[in-house]
Amino acid sequence: MNLTTENILLVGSILLLISIIAGKTSYRFGVPTLVLFLIIGMLAGSDGIGGIYFDNPKAAQFIGIVSLNFILFSGGLDTSWTSVRPVLKEGILLSTLGVLLTALTLGVFVWFVTDFTIYEGLLLGAIVSSTDAAAVFSVLRSKSLALRDNLRPTLELESGSNDPMAYVLTISLLSMVVRPEQSPANIIFLFLEQMFLGTMAGFFFGRVSRWVINEIHLGFEGLYPVLVIALMFIAFSATEAIGGNGFLAIYIAAVYLGNQELIHKKTILKMYDGLAWLMQIVLFLTLGLLVYPTRIVPYIGLGLLISLFLMFVARPVSVFLSLMFVRMRLRNKLYISWVGLRGAVPIVFATYPLLAGIDKADMIFNIVFFIALTSVLIQGTTLGIVSKWLHVALPEQSKPLSEVEKLILDLPKSSLQEFEVLPTSCAVGKRIVDLNFPHSAFIVLIRRDGKYIRPGGSTQIEAGDMLMVLADSPEDFAGVDGCLYRKERAKL
Repeated sequence: MNLTTENILLVGSILLLISIIAGKTSYRFGVPTLVLFLIIGMLAGSDGIGGIYFDNPKAAQFIGIVSLNFILFSGGLDTSWTSVRPVLKEGILLSTLGVLLTALTLGVFVWFVTDFTIYEGLLLGAIVSSTDAAAVFSVLRSKSLALRDNLRPTLELESGSNDPMAYVLTISLLSMVVRPEQSPANIIFLFLEQMFLGTMAGFFFGRVSRWVINEIHLGFEGLYPVLVIALMFIAFSATEAIGGNGFLAIYIAAVYLGNQELIHKKTILKMYDGLAWLMQIVLFLTLGLLVYPTRIVPYIGLGLLISLFLMFVARPVSVFLSLMFVRMRLRNKLYISWVGLRGAVPIVFATYPLLAGIDKADMIFNIVFFIALTSVLIQGTTLGIVSKWLHVALPEQSKPLSEVEKLILDLPKSSLQEFEVLPTSCAVGKRIVDLNFPHSAFIVLIRRDGKYIRPGGSTQIEAGDMLMVLADSPEDFAGVDGCLYRKERAKL
């Protein structure tokens, strides 16, 4: 079946509906939703019952890059800096040195067991060297896994920030395969350039985006998420244009924005949460359509061998060597080693050799797809069991909620208190977003001249306003009082 303008919306919406329904019921049987999306795409493809012909790696790569923008940005928005800061060292080591060691270990193994050249083996190793943000975010959050000792923020930080390293290695080694006469020193220079420019651009666009979101007056709440989408793509494309890594830039920018006071932040978070799920479905469906199951069959044995080596040797070796000088319990390192989920990102990276037209491009793509499938199927279904075996899971009643999760879920606070805004208050004339209230305190209503106003981040405080504030503790209310009367308290 060929996709045409007339039937593409019908087919696409049917596949989306089937994926959502399958995802809703899949965990009853212990199957990760991402695997279901891939299988549905494969069933709908040329070798499946759908008969949809799709053999366009360039289009799949474009869809993959766009989808990863949303997935990484959503993950960054939902990352609490207070939870990430204690594990920053571990996350950076895993996302840089860990990726490099995984690529080297697996690449040498592939070179040893196949007829690949050393550069081709290292290329395959680089493609699957990073843990997949879509897979990790999806599996950890859909299973509601709560882990001890900051394990969860470590895993999410690693998966959200290690794609740039894998991308640089993939592009560099691909150029070495195409032109073996190049100096390996080019890889080091390209890595330093991409990481430095990507980091600087991420902080720059994060600060600029915060200013734009809070200072622009759009008038319609629904336009703010659209504005953030535009800012996200500007950050990605501009960073790529100057030679930096766009994926790293948008992740850093999103982490920065997610920990700032923003106008209509709740609306932005909710929309991005939904868009991230949509993009995961679209991405995995597209990659499923691109794969021909009959072409994978000849590589099942080799693919399984490489996949098992990655799970039980390459990943643990890279984790233990990367964290060798970090004080961490053995069981924590073992669990990090097991949460080495490979998903959509390696498959997207595997389209680069296809577009470059190297000899073993089809073989690499099919092996990478098989590795990603077995990783999510084997590791993704056992994360909960392994966490209990290693005693790193928190009891159900001890699972904490982040401030972002509280914001999205609209959980009620413990108490309500009214604050009168006197003419001498330093809050007069300021917008709510500029008050720097405690993160767990929210203004739910404003009584002004006998009328009730539903506040937003851009609502300006006036003298005589009665603010109805929800908060968790007396300390939060004290913080609110300090924000309203900071100058007056200082004078006294």
